[in-house]
Amino acid sequence: MVSQEFTAITRSTDAALKQAGDAAWITRVSQTAQANAALLVADLGPLQGLSFAVKDNMDALGLTTTAGCPAFAYAPFENAQVVQRLLHAGAVLQGKTNLDQFACGLNGTRSPYGAVPNAFDAAYVSGGSSSGSAYVVATGQVDFALGTDTAGSGRVPAGLNNIVGLKPSRGLISARGVVPAAQNVDCVSIFARTVSVAAQVLGACMGYDDADPFSCRVAMASQPLPPSFRFGVPNALNFFGDALAEAAFAQSIQNLTRLGGQAVTIDYAPLSQAANMLYESALVSQRYAAIQTFFDAHETEVVEPVRSIIAKGRQYSAADYIRAEIELKRLEKQAERMWQHIDVLLVPTAPTHYTMAQMQADPVVLNRNLGQYTNFVNLFDYAALSVPSQIRPDGLPFGITLIGRAGSDWQLADLGQRYHHATGLLQGATDVPLPTPQAIAGLTAPDTVRVAVVGAHLSGMPLNVQLTERGARLIGPAHTEPDYRFFALPNTQPPKPGLLRVQAGQGAPIALEIWEMPLAHFGSFVALIPSPLGIGTLQLADGSTVQGFLCEPQALIGATDITDFGGWRAYIASLTPAVA
Repeated sequence: MVSQEFTAITRSTDAALKQAGDAAWITRVSQTAQANAALLVADLGPLQGLSFAVKDNMDALGLTTTAGCPAFAYAPFENAQVVQRLLHAGAVLQGKTNLDQFACGLNGTRSPYGAVPNAFDAAYVSGGSSSGSAYVVATGQVDFALGTDTAGSGRVPAGLNNIVGLKPSRGLISARGVVPAAQNVDCVSIFARTVSVAAQVLGACMGYDDADPFSCRVAMASQPLPPSFRFGVPNALNFFGDALAEAAFAQSIQNLTRLGGQAVTIDYAPLSQAANMLYESALVSQRYAAIQTFFDAHETEVVEPVRSIIAKGRQYSAADYIRAEIELKRLEKQAERMWQHIDVLLVPTAPTHYTMAQMQADPVVLNRNLGQYTNFVNLFDYAALSVPSQIRPDGLPFGITLIGRAGSDWQLADLGQRYHHATGLLQGATDVPLPTPQAIAGLTAPDTVRVAVVGAHLSGMPLNVQLTERGARLIGPAHTEPDYRFFALPNTQPPKPGLLRVQAGQGAPIALEIWEMPLAHFGSFVALIPSPLGIGTLQLADGSTVQGFLCEPQALIGATDITDFGGWRAYIASLTPAVA
């Protein structure tokens, strides 16, 4: 068995690891064991060559499971089902990661193994409870990692560390062999630096497990969201005084609009009220029930404030719990109305960043604040995907979360990948650029054609409607190779540019947008293009080609050479008088 190779381990208590200040790991697999495991799976599965870590509330043979509590530690007799699937798919396990004890927290400081820092600034929290998993992915130590998500633990650390956090539809991934936090809403989550890797991992580890009482056969949507889609934005947003986060989210709305989205304001009240119930109602008794036997015997071994949160579950009766479930169903019915008007919901992954010192001074209130836009997702059985959105002016990441109904996982991955790659961000806390986007394997795309536009058809420009009314969607910005010259054509309404390919060394890269249009509507679009413009093949800076606008050379007589502006937007902006 592959798992038998993971018996040689080193502990995070090793002096060298502590000196490095890295509290992300609890247990490490030795390099020898990793190498032996890689040999055993060399010819296996779709994840061959990828390394991973698992949150230490999941069982892996040869590695102690602690759930962040030394007194709770035990040696599992088999791998968690999800770990076993990943090993069989060819991935190589590197170790177990730190977490907020018993997966109770969203900040990454509630562990006797140490507080996990933010990958961008160690003075700030990493987010939790899957703190270590997010950190080792963000810093490039592994290709992906597993976390768990009950109230946002698989998303908040992703948003705070510039990585992807995939919270699947409930029951899509087996939770057998995972120490529960609140078993009827727990989900195994996936961290990666790109959406394509996260989606690849999801495809390898999902599947019905009849030994898991909460495993489901989820009906998965197989078509992407329509090119013109509607996304919900909460009518009440709270960033807790963080102006940089507020500005970043406003920009994310614009970013999603450029991808073909239309913002729709939704009533956030039922979602917010449900989120509050997770800890302020009898629903908290689920956390007590999850570890009741251990907790009653070893309560003093549990760190604060985890101890107080779990102990709170004792005070509720069965009747209290039933009433809470009824109230939750009422709120879910109210929230259901929003899906009549939107295809996907957009929220900040986390509303702000907190320093370690701030969190230690007010650990309960600030932790609750971090879950402002996450707690309701699991309670209503939504799928969610956190993706990086920008690096703020203070150097800290800001992430957004796309939320859909159960079964929308592949749709969210497709949209999330397009959004992420349009940002141009680097991967995690590394200096590695994003790779070429990959097709989401779970989707069957309709026949489409990609068209590059350089002028009046750009998003926000006068003729962009000719694209959107044909169901075209924005893929993202790009540049031509540096062998083109760019001209403002005379006597055109609205003003239009002309793009001309020239000899090597005589041009410059020109900014453009790539749109994807249903093939059935391409002919009617081309028919609208007036002479001397036409559609030809453009060479892009990355070496690929795309259909796009070109101009006949004779039409450039009397035209203004605007190549030095690098694109139409910059040229148009130059025509606007400066404001004194």
